[in-house]
Amino acid sequence: MSEAERSGRSATLLYWLAAVIISTGVALCVVGFRLIGPDTPPRPPASVADMPEDPAPNPERALPASVPKRIRIPSIKVDAPVAPVDVQPDGALGVPSLSRVDEVGWYRAGPTPGENGRSVLVGHVDSKKQPGVFYKLGALRQGRRIEVVRKDGMAAAFRVDGVKLVSKDRFPTESVYGNGGGPELRLVTCGGRFDRKRGHYEDNIIVYASLIPGSQNAQNAVRQRP
Repeated sequence: MSEAERSGRSATLLYWLAAVIISTGVALCVVGFRLIGPDTPPRPPASVADMPEDPAPNPERALPASVPKRIRIPSIKVDAPVAPVDVQPDGALGVPSLSRVDEVGWYRAGPTPGENGRSVLVGHVDSKKQPGVFYKLGALRQGRRIEVVRKDGMAAAFRVDGVKLVSKDRFPTESVYGNGGGPELRLVTCGGRFDRKRGHYEDNIIVYASLIPGSQNAQNAVRQRP
């Protein structure tokens, strides 16, 4: 395994401690904190079905570690590069620069997409100038397909289990960063009402997804319909 791939795996305790720091900081408040106009991003329906139970770890189903390079969500027209991000000294989770709102950040302290556990990707919802890569994340629905192309050429294909709008004051740390069983994916951005006085959105939109068994390689995945 290369050094880059090793960076996607960390001890469970360190990963959990980092998650606690992030959940209590202001990191996710800046994943898209500027409104581009009077419209607001799509939001999930008020009633969302309960999430399925976490699948048990399954070495035969999971993919080996390999850093993510690109994410594709055909149903909301996302096709974007992915770069690693870390926890900053102030406890905030780093995100791509506002000059790169079309880029997605992968939390490198966690599993790589397709490994057992919960891999977390974050992205901006918008900026003063344009919609961000995850502007339409709230429009995703159960059953939709997400593909994460990895450095090894494999595309880890996930099926959306559910989408939730949650208050940043009640961010569900356990269900996002906790020690999941089988290969899972979490996508996080901002959403809900924009607080103009404070300069950011009040909520987070979280997508929960699980690996589709038998994910194909990147070349084949491009040809498949969502």
